[in-house]
Amino acid sequence: MQSRTPLAVVGAVLDPEMPQVTLADLGIVREVFQNADGAVRVTITPTYSGCPAMGTIRADIEYALHAAGYGEVVIDTALSPAWTTDWITDSGRAKLRAAGYSTPGPAPRRGDGPVPLTLRARPRRIACPACGSDATRLDSEFSTTPCKALYRCLDCHEPFDHVKEI
Repeated sequence: MQSRTPLAVVGAVLDPEMPQVTLADLGIVREVFQNADGAVRVTITPTYSGCPAMGTIRADIEYALHAAGYGEVVIDTALSPAWTTDWITDSGRAKLRAAGYSTPGPAPRRGDGPVPLTLRARPRRIACPACGSDATRLDSEFSTTPCKALYRCLDCHEPFDHVKEI
């Protein structure tokens, strides 16, 4: 007998790249539905279409549901609408900040077409999650994962990941 709903089980699965947050915190869980025959169908949206963590996320969801007593599990991927960092919950943002990440600002507005390319003379300032200083510099556009950039604080000298706005 299951003690938790399929949605609660799936929502509690940790992200494999940032285990401080759950899949629900990241907003990638689109739908969890249990059929009359007991099968659970889960729809998820990757943070970006080439995300290498999707295989692990799918396996972790299936494992968690089986461990909670659910039988058949079907996991679908929905690419439209595309995931956006705006879907990260307030709780997820707080957990990321507590873990030392710089959280994303508002995502670029997409409308119905492609995201417009904007060239900036200077990159926008990102505040250091350790000391709060906005005297930071971009060291690498890519960090431990493609969805994060590596910054360094010029005041406290700490390196930190910034979750990119997408």
